[in-house]
Amino acid sequence: MAGLASAGRRRVLGWLAAGAPIAGAALGMPRLARAADPLSVGFVYMSPITDAGWTRQHEDGRLAMVAALGSRVATRVVENVPENADAERVIRDLARQGCKLVFTTSFGYMDAVMRVAREFPGVVFDQASGYRLARNLGAYNIRFYEGRYLAGLVAGAMTRSHVLGYVAALPIPEVIQGINAFTLAARSVNPKVQVRVVWTQNWFDPPRERDAAQAVLRQGADVLTNHSGSSAVAQAAEAAGAWMLGYTSDMSRYAPTRQLGAVVHRWGDHYIQAAREVLDGTWASRAIMGGLKDGMIALEALSPKVPQAVRASVDEARGKIAAGALHPFGGRLVDNQGKVRQQSGVPSQKDVDHMDWFVEGVVGKAVA
Repeated sequence: MAGLASAGRRRVLGWLAAGAPIAGAALGMPRLARAADPLSVGFVYMSPITDAGWTRQHEDGRLAMVAALGSRVATRVVENVPENADAERVIRDLARQGCKLVFTTSFGYMDAVMRVAREFPGVVFDQASGYRLARNLGAYNIRFYEGRYLAGLVAGAMTRSHVLGYVAALPIPEVIQGINAFTLAARSVNPKVQVRVVWTQNWFDPPRERDAAQAVLRQGADVLTNHSGSSAVAQAAEAAGAWMLGYTSDMSRYAPTRQLGAVVHRWGDHYIQAAREVLDGTWASRAIMGGLKDGMIALEALSPKVPQAVRASVDEARGKIAAGALHPFGGRLVDNQGKVRQQSGVPSQKDVDHMDWFVEGVVGKAVA
């Protein structure tokens, strides 16, 4: 995630001792503390830890790392850190306090962590959804759009109004990719579909997310999804009797009768792998990109209300994407202004990474 996280009180959650690498461009390994010492690992979260959402999934990943490595690690969490000058102070403080591995879990921390990494060459930093690398700075991300494509298949099959609502935070490529993949999949099963996007300007702002959900409901949407940090959209859908597809976490506790499924992020394997490499002295800077094949993202918690034929189409698409036989952005692509962006084939990863336009079927512009 990126942009300006909601400002507010920061809370530090103290030290908590307890208890195959993806190919990339190795850039070298900093000198670390004695192998006998527990590895001090810091986590910086852009929103509060709640029981669902973007930060919840990173927290679950941290807990998985602690469970796997036990007394070999001691972790420190700072939550609700805005993506501004505060972030740089927090990251620097973690390094000064002895953390030898620091995970910064939002795109908007990238400039800050780059600056701090230069000051602390003996500390490993790992940046979620970033792209800058240095000798002691890596990056890790997920092809979120793969999960979004599966969700779009469900949404396109279940809508009756042919209008899908999408509550989105900020128009960075990660978000635009998801909207486009969702739309392409939905229109592949229902060419009448329109996707209406409402921007919230913030990653975590439950009242604004709720207002945005209500806005697209008023525009005729009968299936909602979101790229934002709270459970507000799920709650709005449940209250309105609209279908919804959760994002980041299973949101069924908030939409027990209306959730069709959820695109869920899984960060634990990466956190375990990175910590093991630092402990073993084998860590090397690289850009990691996971997806359906790696289990870093999945469409889970499908409702019994989703017909078997739709489930079968999801299973088929999941297998093809994982095997490389289907690309969410494969084939002819036309933007929502009528311009042909791709005649055939599949885009380069660079083109996907810089996507700043909407496909045909999305109502609006790819700017907030």
